[in-house]
Amino acid sequence: MTTETSEYPDYLFDAPQVSTRRRWTIPRPSRSGLVLAAILTCQLMVVLDATIVNIALPQIRSSLHFSSANLSWVINAYTLAFGGLLLLGARAGDILGRRRTFIGGIAVFSLASLAGGLANSGALLLAMRALQGVGGALASPSALALLMTMFPAGRERLRAIGLFATVSIGGSALGLIAGGMLTQWASWRWVMFVNVPIGLVLVAVARAVVPDSERRPGRFDLTGALTSTVGMTALVFGLVHAASDGWSDQLTIGSLVLGAVLMGAFVTTEARASAPITPLRLFADRNRASSYLARLLLVAGMMGMFFFLTQFLQDVLGYSALVTGFAFVPLTVALFLASQVSARYLAERIPARILISGGIAVSTLGQLWLAQLTESSSYLSVLGPLVLFGLGNGLAFVPLTNLSISGVQERDAGAASGLVNVMQQVGGALGLATLVSVFGAASKHALAHPPVGASPAEAARHAFLVGADRGFLVAAGMLLFVVVLVVTTVRPPRAES
Repeated sequence: MTTETSEYPDYLFDAPQVSTRRRWTIPRPSRSGLVLAAILTCQLMVVLDATIVNIALPQIRSSLHFSSANLSWVINAYTLAFGGLLLLGARAGDILGRRRTFIGGIAVFSLASLAGGLANSGALLLAMRALQGVGGALASPSALALLMTMFPAGRERLRAIGLFATVSIGGSALGLIAGGMLTQWASWRWVMFVNVPIGLVLVAVARAVVPDSERRPGRFDLTGALTSTVGMTALVFGLVHAASDGWSDQLTIGSLVLGAVLMGAFVTTEARASAPITPLRLFADRNRASSYLARLLLVAGMMGMFFFLTQFLQDVLGYSALVTGFAFVPLTVALFLASQVSARYLAERIPARILISGGIAVSTLGQLWLAQLTESSSYLSVLGPLVLFGLGNGLAFVPLTNLSISGVQERDAGAASGLVNVMQQVGGALGLATLVSVFGAASKHALAHPPVGASPAEAARHAFLVGADRGFLVAAGMLLFVVVLVVTTVRPPRAES
């Protein structure tokens, strides 16, 4: 008796109801991995958009006929709307649901980017930049709040925060690189258009995988929302305006005074409100309050570094826009590596106070090194500080962000996340305004007393370097203050259950 062996599997001849056929499938990313990817992409978009237009400004000026004075509003319109509406966006996520607010913010951001890229007038571009800021203010706080609720306290959250910190800080440098590439290879309009396909994919992914938070019944604290939004906008406007028109300008003073008065009214309102937009109990924790101030000052010093180094590379070393963007790659690489080491290995083994203060001390050394730049300096004089700054910030930002959100109840997650972003935006505006004012005073004095025998061009470069060096020194002072603040105020956090 012979047995015939078919070259086909037996299950092909079985009855239809017996289906043992293997299906070849492509491994899919986990749900939490997709959610984290959506969160990080959102944060990258809103952070990157604050710097991506910098290198495109000359093309925008000639294309839409901006004056030199009004050109700065291409950046400021986004900063004002984003910084001023973050607290309202955080509260919207708590009341309306974070998934809904997250998706809505991304949709607004993407539509504004499309309209801004198509703009045929300066007024329309500025309006769309402001609308981008509105979308970012809705999406960004919900992104970090979703990260808190998706990843439990411990190793998983630390690793997620490590990636979030890398994107938050490295996104600024990536913005310079992307801006240089898009501007040189395509058009300034693509610094706006690039957000559209990313936003569409992000909305689709978020609708499919991002879980919604519990919608909390209640109402918006309209008085708190109005005073915080207008007050924060007035403060940011005053700080930005001081950078261009000086601290003694009447509009600068008026804006800062108005902002201070309204923020005082905001604090009074929140202390009495039954459903405050920002619960003041968030500041009762000593570590959390210290982390907010530390973040503000750390970002303040960082923004000055980007501002002065971008000009040094182009105006002193003669780099093109594209090469200038790529010159910041070592910072991004060092930041990524240090943040991953911090999240995966150090944050659970080294007390937060030591890791934060040690990291920021390394960044302080980088700022002091930059303060030594001269007319004869080369890129090697910039490379070392960039690496130190990336390593220091990468080590510090993971435990610093963790301090800001640890121990926060789920009902306050949106507000706590909003404050993290508020401190980052206000810190950037404060730092830029302060350091540019220092730069202006020092460079004017140096220009009035040029080196003997210097040509006008040499005198201008000398004045720039004198002003930039003073700016770097003040930025180093800000970071040194953060080191002292963290060492003297941060205590070992209580273990989270």
